[in-house]
Amino acid sequence: METSRTASPETTTRDLSESIKEATKEVHEQAENTEFMKKFQKAEVSLQEFKLVTASLYHIYSALEEEIERNKEHPAYAPVYFPAELHRKDALEQDLEYFYGPMWREEIPCSQATQKYVERIHYVGQHEPETLVAHAYTRYLGDLSGGQVLKKIAQKALQLPVTGEGLAFFTFDGVSSATKFKQLYRSRMNSIEMDPATKDKVLEEAKNTFLLNIQLFQELQKMMSQGNENNRPAQQKPELRTRNTNRTHEHASAPMKDDGKAKMRHTDLLLSTPLVRWILALSFIVTTVAVGFFAM
Repeated sequence: METSRTASPETTTRDLSESIKEATKEVHEQAENTEFMKKFQKAEVSLQEFKLVTASLYHIYSALEEEIERNKEHPAYAPVYFPAELHRKDALEQDLEYFYGPMWREEIPCSQATQKYVERIHYVGQHEPETLVAHAYTRYLGDLSGGQVLKKIAQKALQLPVTGEGLAFFTFDGVSSATKFKQLYRSRMNSIEMDPATKDKVLEEAKNTFLLNIQLFQELQKMMSQGNENNRPAQQKPELRTRNTNRTHEHASAPMKDDGKAKMRHTDLLLSTPLVRWILALSFIVTTVAVGFFAM
């Protein structure tokens, strides 16, 4: 995966963490300025959508942590290897079992954009491990930063137990102070030795992580447009409603019964259509990334 811009010579003279912040400024703004983040901040998310995004995050973190374990002794990653403090796979498994039950592995889906993200992580871990730190930094510190805000919003919107069930992903038991830990992480990351060419590759990969999430948003917009087109025929035209009204003078009870069934079918369609669920689920993914990155 490549982007059209490369890091400037000035950028390579800064600490790695500062360089990533500067290099990703533009894509960072694109990721955070989404209407979907605003919707989630207004607590406009259902339990079903939250379940689906938890599944997507599980796929992403499973791939990331598999590649981290593969490269935990690599000199370009070893200094930031903090499995006890940061790894999310086990927490996501707890959440998925809470939401889906003991057979959750057989039920959780994976969207096309999520699969693309997963494939990129595996490629980096196996072919460009020196850039894996870009994925870890943007994901973990983003989630650590925005996690508590998102946790409170989700708990309130979904009326989840105050004891924390279903929200393990947002709970970092191994981190007593998010601020101090982020300082430690940046310090360790800045200690990684790399030549200018490798540093440029890390910065490009950091931008790619944002682009992968922006692509989720683009996929969402496309699905939203398709969803609107598909849902239009479900509504009766005024002429048809007029015709049905005229018929009620001849057969009073039957049309009312049919109309009731039609309304039930329309309601069931809105509640059960996988497309609608995926639209809202993907919006939460973008929101999670944007809120976390903003505070990173």
